[in-house]
Amino acid sequence: MPNFSWKGVNFKGKKRKGTMEAADIRQVEAFLKRLRISDYIIKDAPKDLFEGISFFAPKVQVKDVMLFTRQFSTMIDAGLPLVQCLKIMSDQSDNPTLKAMLRDINNSVQSGATLSDALRKYPIHFDNLFCNLVAAGETAGILDTILKRLAEYIEKAEKLKRKVKGALAYPLIVMFVGVVVMLVIMIFVIPTFEEMFSSFGKELPWLTQKVIDCSRLIIDYWYILLPAIIATFILLKKFFKTETGEFIFDTYALKIPVFGDLLRKVAVAKFTRTLATMLQAGVPIITSLDIVAGTAGNKVVEEALLDSRAAIAEGRPLVDPLIESSVFPNMVTSMIAVGEEAGALDTMLIKIADFFDEEVDAAVETVMTMIEPLMIVFLGGTVGTLIIAMYLPIFGMGAAAGG
Repeated sequence: MPNFSWKGVNFKGKKRKGTMEAADIRQVEAFLKRLRISDYIIKDAPKDLFEGISFFAPKVQVKDVMLFTRQFSTMIDAGLPLVQCLKIMSDQSDNPTLKAMLRDINNSVQSGATLSDALRKYPIHFDNLFCNLVAAGETAGILDTILKRLAEYIEKAEKLKRKVKGALAYPLIVMFVGVVVMLVIMIFVIPTFEEMFSSFGKELPWLTQKVIDCSRLIIDYWYILLPAIIATFILLKKFFKTETGEFIFDTYALKIPVFGDLLRKVAVAKFTRTLATMLQAGVPIITSLDIVAGTAGNKVVEEALLDSRAAIAEGRPLVDPLIESSVFPNMVTSMIAVGEEAGALDTMLIKIADFFDEEVDAAVETVMTMIEPLMIVFLGGTVGTLIIAMYLPIFGMGAAAGG
């Protein structure tokens, strides 16, 4: 069917526009009348130059999924049929990739598939957590409530992710700048001093000689060093993507001063909120733990949650393996134990998640406060050492001349 673009004014007087796939213009007009759009103009949608080429297609971002989930919840709550909701959202979407995805999901639902099964065709955007919660909502007849909780969960999870990225970005940028400055000095500045020192005819101080040797090594063997560094980076990256590598990396990451504490708090906040969301949706705890473990983002935490799943299957309480793992703070395990005994585990998990969200905020501020002076010392120490090394022979000559 052909695509049409339209623009007009809604019943609140606000300008609106969109695209729609329809058999003819009359079908588009009927659709706009149902939306109470007036003064509309309908045209054939322009062809996309890169249409059909997935490389150039716009990506579906997390915020797109969050907005879709929230709008979907509102429409279902208003009593609109599932198929009509999907059609309206696909027609209204400005992202052609999302539009095509929603249209395909709608076609699957019309063909008799459940919404959760239709969403499973796109695991990159709708993971096991999302699809299992939707399935639970469909079964219990509370899809609108589940979608609303999912939208809130995605929003909080993305906010948490941005905080961690913000905390890690600053030191990485400063370290990168420091390395670039050091390389510029080693490649362009040190050789100039070396030529000057060669005319002195005297033995250079140990520090000065080592800096010059490093400069020569970088200049003379860059074609070996650069590929070696790149190859090492690629190999380490591949290793840390394996099960063993991930576990080793995550184990030591939790032990890093300051950063380890931040990562631990992030893991606790994510695990507790995800598990609470699934339990509130009526998903069995064993199934919930299996899914939550896969989305934990840390192999050490994942292993602890899988041990908890096995413990519950054996009739033991959830909290025992969490205590044995030594990953979770005592406050977390104590509150989970109380929640289990009181039969209000989901409520207790939400309280833990809210508390650790605030703890993450405080930890990020602590990290940023500590890192700034450390980065200044790092840059100053690196550049200062190089400068001192180059001026030591000059100071030595001055002292000799004065004596």
